[in-house]
Amino acid sequence: MKYWLVKSEPNAWSWDDHVKAGTAEWDGVRSHQACGNMNAMKIGDLAYFYHSVKEKQVVGILEVAKEYYPDPTDKSEKFGMVDFKAIKPVEKPVTLADIKATPELENMALVRQSRLSVVPMTAKEWRLILKMSGTKL
Repeated sequence: MKYWLVKSEPNAWSWDDHVKAGTAEWDGVRSHQACGNMNAMKIGDLAYFYHSVKEKQVVGILEVAKEYYPDPTDKSEKFGMVDFKAIKPVEKPVTLADIKATPELENMALVRQSRLSVVPMTAKEWRLILKMSGTKL
């Protein structure tokens, strides 16, 4: 199993939107590197749902429900998407400030590549954020 973090602006697609949908596509990604990360996802992989822009915090946990396939919103036909199933909210959101203040997370892709919307995580990073959030899986 691999671990990921995916970012969305809450006014465009929020954790609550995803919970209401249950399982939904993660479309509209127009970065080759982010799409490459989605292309590496397998069914059952887990991802943190991160509210970007104003909130800047991990708010929920997703599971890959459908592997990479063409994104019909992309007229160039270069980019794809995956489907995620909402698993559960985190007990306590973990902010970007919390992450940056944790030395063990200083090399996390979220910190190093802050503009990238889909990033991989190590199992160690995943477990540490899970612990910081007080969430049990």
